Amino acid sequence: MQQGWRFELSEGSMTSTRGRSFGRRRRDRRGRGLRGRIMVPPLPGARTRAEHFDDLVVESADRLQDIWGGSLDRVQFAVDEIPGALEELVALGQPAPMASLRPAEANGPATITVYRRPIAQITDSDEEMREVVHDSVVEQVAVLLNLTPESVDPTYGRTRRF
Repeated sequence: MQQGWRFELSEGSMTSTRGRSFGRRRRDRRGRGLRGRIMVPPLPGARTRAEHFDDLVVESADRLQDIWGGSLDRVQFAVDEIPGALEELVALGQPAPMASLRPAEANGPATITVYRRPIAQITDSDEEMREVVHDSVVEQVAVLLNLTPESVDPTYGRTRRF
């Protein structure tokens, strides 16, 4: 008997199990079952680095919202991987920005964009990344409100090493 073929006597026809899709199989080729998730979603290890970074930006924005209240109602926070004109900045020898501010237009909100890759490259730990993200957001809010960063958040720059 050939391996991989199964002969059945149903109305005189032969059927093959080779043609079934992987999704319809109940086991993988070694018979151990399909692989599941390594970490279940409620555990911290199940989140990606990008999702963790998004959480840091939201945490920083919430903290400033608690401090300033209505002044930041028309401010939108965003996360992007890299700044748009990064090639020109590198060609000129300038450092990549950590965040940027787009002022409010006619009926639209002001947008503060935090860049994930430049911040991830200069930080060594999660705690350091949290501090740099918060300081970057505070700097942009200070520009928006025309204040000093220390007056926007008293904890600004206390642990900065660079």
